[in-house]
Amino acid sequence: MPVSWIPVADDKRRRYAEGEMRADDERAVVRQGNVAYAAAEALLMAGRPEAVEWFRRAAADWRRSWDLGEGREAWGRPIGALKAALLAGDEEAVQELAGWSLEVGTATAESPIGRYAGTLALLALGRWADARRLAESLRERDDFPRDVADALALIAAHDVVGAIEAVESVVTSFETRDDYLEDMAVADTALVLQRLAARRGIELDLPGSPVLPATG
Repeated sequence: MPVSWIPVADDKRRRYAEGEMRADDERAVVRQGNVAYAAAEALLMAGRPEAVEWFRRAAADWRRSWDLGEGREAWGRPIGALKAALLAGDEEAVQELAGWSLEVGTATAESPIGRYAGTLALLALGRWADARRLAESLRERDDFPRDVADALALIAAHDVVGAIEAVESVVTSFETRDDYLEDMAVADTALVLQRLAARRGIELDLPGSPVLPATG
């Protein structure tokens, strides 16, 4: 049964407004970012331009939550912030957040999530060789999704056929899941990979995917 995305977006926006009173608590700000991102996803799927504003809110909340946490290694926050900026098509924010992600040590992190954040940042900045090296290190691990690592490495290498197959595998993996952030069944990782592939000159046609905002 098709999802009615506008009521979903309205519910997420209502929840976001209710949470603004707790905007100085680190965990509350993380939750606000989660809800803003969910609202953005729903609006994106509904083809509404307001999605851009809500992706920007999510990025800002996750970025601020890092500072409230005094810089501890919560690598999901640089990942989320950069993904939101990429999906918003906000090039200025992409550049700023990718640079910040590398400054806080994602590319040299021991954890696979940290390295994932670093790889996304390097791809966003067009540092293809560095991104490929870091993505290859993820392909060697058994505690990180292999299809995502493959997609990152193949995009960096400009392997068009390989990248398409890897992202298709990411989509298939997503479709077999039953657990989603904020219960939003939107293949955002595949959409972000689509954005990054476009920066590398690779066109990915994802069936059923929404039209992403123009970059600028």
